[in-house]
Amino acid sequence: MTPHWEEILKDRLRVYGHRNWLVIADSAYPAQCKEGIETIAANEEQTAVLAKTLAILGEFKHIRPNVWTDEELSLVSESDAPGVIAYRERLCSLFKGYEIRALPHEEIISKLDRAGEMFRVLVVKTDMRIPYTSVFCELDCGYWNARAEDRLRTAMRAGSCDRGSNLAESSLADTGHF
Repeated sequence: MTPHWEEILKDRLRVYGHRNWLVIADSAYPAQCKEGIETIAANEEQTAVLAKTLAILGEFKHIRPNVWTDEELSLVSESDAPGVIAYRERLCSLFKGYEIRALPHEEIISKLDRAGEMFRVLVVKTDMRIPYTSVFCELDCGYWNARAEDRLRTAMRAGSCDRGSNLAESSLADTGHF
């Protein structure tokens, strides 16, 4: 029996970390041929898949998503794609508390393609039939943030670490065992 998409997602998230990607895609999203990009089908409505995915991501404290959407989504008209206004409203509701960034679709695809050369990407296809509705989650470290990383890099550039010592020596010194 084929595992359910939620089980596959949980399995992958156990080993994914920062720089891995997760895509919750519309039904026309292509299966990419790059080896690092895996595509599975959810056969469910997209916002339901997004809600379940966010709940599952919340179980994994070692990662958090940086959310990207297609810039084109904000310009798709209701007359061209019935339901798009309700979808955008639902998306805002689902991602309340998250920063959602937008880039042109081709730029996001290029980011995925580059990421897939070194890191795993999981694409979960849904039944969505509105264009430019795929949601891209660039996974980041759940216990470290960009501000902490910036402070670390600044300290390293300033030479505030004694580059002559090593971690083992400083650990021994901290405990009083020389």
